[in-house]
Amino acid sequence: MSERFRVAILGASGYTGAELVRLLALHPRMRVTALSADRKAGQTLAEAFPHLAHLDLPAMVKIEDIDFSAVDMVFCCLPHATTQEVLKGLPPQVKIVDLSADFRLEDPAAYEEWYGHPHQALELQKEAVYGLPEFYREKIRTARLTANTGCYVATALIPLVPILKAGAASPDDIVIDAKSGVSGAGRALREGSLFTEVSEGFSAYGVGKHRHMAEIDQELTKAVGREVVASFTPHLLPQNRGILATIYLKGEAGAVHAALSAAYKDEFFIHVLPMGQIPQTRHVRGSNFVKIGVAPDRLPGRCIVVSVLDNLVKGSSGQALQNANLMLGLPESMGLEQAPLFP
Repeated sequence: MSERFRVAILGASGYTGAELVRLLALHPRMRVTALSADRKAGQTLAEAFPHLAHLDLPAMVKIEDIDFSAVDMVFCCLPHATTQEVLKGLPPQVKIVDLSADFRLEDPAAYEEWYGHPHQALELQKEAVYGLPEFYREKIRTARLTANTGCYVATALIPLVPILKAGAASPDDIVIDAKSGVSGAGRALREGSLFTEVSEGFSAYGVGKHRHMAEIDQELTKAVGREVVASFTPHLLPQNRGILATIYLKGEAGAVHAALSAAYKDEFFIHVLPMGQIPQTRHVRGSNFVKIGVAPDRLPGRCIVVSVLDNLVKGSSGQALQNANLMLGLPESMGLEQAPLFP
């Protein structure tokens, strides 16, 4: 067995941190050597997540108590707007995958507009690579800092970018109707995430102005070469995991399906279903896979694309591990080949 890379997870007491630990437990070339938490510093991860009690893990500590000279890769799972100051203080030899939104937007002015404050690590922002490996694989291989995508954003961009690049659909009048399980809101106690607030209900939020819109617009604009502004509305589903995006396009279904099939014929994690078949979130639960279906709309010249992924895996921690594999020169799918959980 080759030497294993030493991994630190910052913010290990949240859902994305725990999901990384679950995935890394069977990774043959990485081992967790440091875990940080704020309020739970001094506790074991087993106390925060009993389902991981069988693993031999270090106790959670404050970030300042981690010896980063003994770390090769950092996964940063800290809340948005708390990451910039932390990451710019890390030693230059440490590679980083940031799961927050702090380095996803390339334009500092756009970041300030959408997040309400100036960026605090502009020099580090300049070297960040957007973390969608299916589109930026070669840049990620040589990156020091990769900015993991948002979960809603990945569900939308994975089908839309190749469709628009192929000219199979119009970049105008794109409607993205997306739904996520409650784990996408994180583990912090919020009234809107309580069982009695979510169960037996279905609701839209961030209507008309959700922060993920900035990422979607940024990447679709780059794909087309001119400004693209899509309509996007997120919804909260009464389930733990999964995102389903229903995308409405001006384009012939056959051409859209052909563009997706050609783009992803050699991609391990992206599966384009036969024409007319529609995926469900249960088909990807617990896995790093994405499934995409295409169907013609009843309106002439329009089609419907349905994309599903697990928001905690391909939407966050799994994609982070996929990026880290590339950055460390490892096979991209290493530690991520688990089949979906069903039922």
